[in-house]
Amino acid sequence: MTLNLESTGAVAVLTIDRPEKRNAMSFEMWSALPGLLDKVASDDSVRALVIRGTDHFSAGADISEFTSLRADPEGARRYSDAVHAGERSIAGLEKPVIAAITGVCVGGGCEIALACDLRVAAADARFGITPAKLGIVYNATSTKRLVDAVGPSWARQILFTGELLDASTALRIGLVNESHPADEVVPRAMTLAETMAGRSQVSVLGAKFIIDRITEGRFDEDETVHALYERSVTSADYAEGVRAFLEKRPPRF
Repeated sequence: MTLNLESTGAVAVLTIDRPEKRNAMSFEMWSALPGLLDKVASDDSVRALVIRGTDHFSAGADISEFTSLRADPEGARRYSDAVHAGERSIAGLEKPVIAAITGVCVGGGCEIALACDLRVAAADARFGITPAKLGIVYNATSTKRLVDAVGPSWARQILFTGELLDASTALRIGLVNESHPADEVVPRAMTLAETMAGRSQVSVLGAKFIIDRITEGRFDEDETVHALYERSVTSADYAEGVRAFLEKRPPRF
């Protein structure tokens, strides 16, 4: 299995480590993602996750498996279910997730990146989603994530053409948050993750929950949202934040 999960203090790092295949994701790797994300979710010492590759982020699904594992409708459905369960496990993590993108980020690799909350990319990275080159209809949930990031017009261009985008275009259309020289990408992603880990988790996790609701088209403030507000006011984080402000010192969450 070629996914490595390590923790560095409050930040966990999940590395796609299959450089001989440009970090293409095998069926086994897709299938392993939910279990690895469960480990991150259940570890209270971990407050943020960085997902990275080795030289490349990921060239996507391992197409060499398609003739055997996706040879008929049942096999294709089983394979797609594994891919989307892996993608949903990333998107559904209640902790912040940052993609540190170097090299190619194509197909399923871009699907993984879009499941993250933020994307930090190398200036020479390349992006694409290429089902139009394979005769595959892209999953609706993943298509929505693309539309949420870049808007419907650019989503059409990306999916209809299957062409690769450079990092400057990806930054301009909102596919990535930041672009840096390649050797600065992982350090910058780690700095962002550590910053988020040091903030009030009541605030960070509450914001993630509400943003996810908004992207799902839910704009109402129901009992669940009001409960978040009320818990924040009675939380230790709130007391520490106010005390630190009044004492003119950094808060210790």
